[in-house]
Amino acid sequence: MTTEGIKNVIVDTLTRIAPEIDSASIEPGVNFRDQLDLDSMDFLNFVLALHDRLGIEIPEVDYPRLYTLDGAVAYLASKTDASRPEHAESVAPSQRADPRT
Repeated sequence: MTTEGIKNVIVDTLTRIAPEIDSASIEPGVNFRDQLDLDSMDFLNFVLALHDRLGIEIPEVDYPRLYTLDGAVAYLASKTDASRPEHAESVAPSQRADPRT
């Protein structure tokens, strides 16, 4: 998944949890809880929904990395194929051609 795809999942997830959110007004570097008036239960539901949608384990110690749009995209990209070179994720090292042949 691309970083743009991750961003879209995050914004869609936020608008499902808090339908009154104007997705176009989300500022990338501002804390979600401050700009969107999310309470702790909303934020927990957001994290759980991201886990369900992306299949990524998000330990509680990493929750602060999801406080902003930029932070959440960077964190989730680091846990998905978005942070890897395009070809490298599809071929295991043991399956790559031997450059000596």
